[in-house]
Amino acid sequence: MLEIWMPLFGGLVLLIVGGELLVRGAVQVATRLGVSPLVIGLTLVGFGTSTPELVTSLQAGLAGAPGIAYGNIVGSNISNILLIVGIAALVCPIAVQSGALKRDGGVMVAVVAVFAGLSALMPMGTGIGAAFLAALAGYIYLAFRQERVAVPDGHGAVYDKSAALQDADPGASPGAGPGGSLVLSLATAGLGLGLVVLGGHFLVDGAVSLARDLEISETVIGLTIVAIGTSMPELVTSVMAGIRRQSDVAFGNIVGSNIYNILGIGGMTALVAPGTVPAEIVGFDNLVMVGVSVLMMVFAYTGLRIGRREGGLLLAGYGGYLYAIWP
Repeated sequence: MLEIWMPLFGGLVLLIVGGELLVRGAVQVATRLGVSPLVIGLTLVGFGTSTPELVTSLQAGLAGAPGIAYGNIVGSNISNILLIVGIAALVCPIAVQSGALKRDGGVMVAVVAVFAGLSALMPMGTGIGAAFLAALAGYIYLAFRQERVAVPDGHGAVYDKSAALQDADPGASPGAGPGGSLVLSLATAGLGLGLVVLGGHFLVDGAVSLARDLEISETVIGLTIVAIGTSMPELVTSVMAGIRRQSDVAFGNIVGSNIYNILGIGGMTALVAPGTVPAEIVGFDNLVMVGVSVLMMVFAYTGLRIGRREGGLLLAGYGGYLYAIWP
């Protein structure tokens, strides 16, 4: 078992460390090239914590393991809501800005519903992948336009996701990196990219081997161990936001992550490695993902907050979900 668990956990460490270096280096390069801090925040920083999910799903798709590729995407969305929001709400009740709720909460529910519907009807091919990526680009563009002007009811989810990462890792803020040459910044980004790719390779290999050793489906491993592991950056940033009493950022962080998981990671996976979403995910886990997304929005609409009681219910729901899918 050591030969299986070592690559699995080693891959996760490489993914997280590499993702951090990649974001830091890319932010430094963009800053030195004169890119707007807002653009950097909404793109490079905003989606920096989703790098582990992206690389893992891409490598799993290319390796012919759709259960891990799509299990990671769907499982990450489920764990983001039930596990991470649950823990963050227990740490500090989550205040919900009406801006993130109105502008982005509905988008999140819509994209998970579209993904669930399409994956039940047809394979995830290059056309769907391109459409998802185009939708993500349009969403970021609209977010940029909204953040350029004074928003009376608070920032949107993409901005909050960027703020959560910058609070947890000040080195990811535009202009925060140490002085140095453009070559050094490029080298940092390149090193991060190499570690992420290597970590994704180890993680996927370890997950496939674990599934075979335990004689359970790769889909279950993707929905649980892989999804939880690649969601660790979101857990850290959301909990730290709660500890610092910036709980409104925690909500936007999760909403933004879930939108990116479907449109960005799902889109790239379908574009690079077209395939069919496993029947187990289509018949059960997609429905859970849509259901918990709606449930979180219902909780958020109740007094514009997710309290400790709701957090406890979400955590209990995650325990029930794991019990339902684990053989």
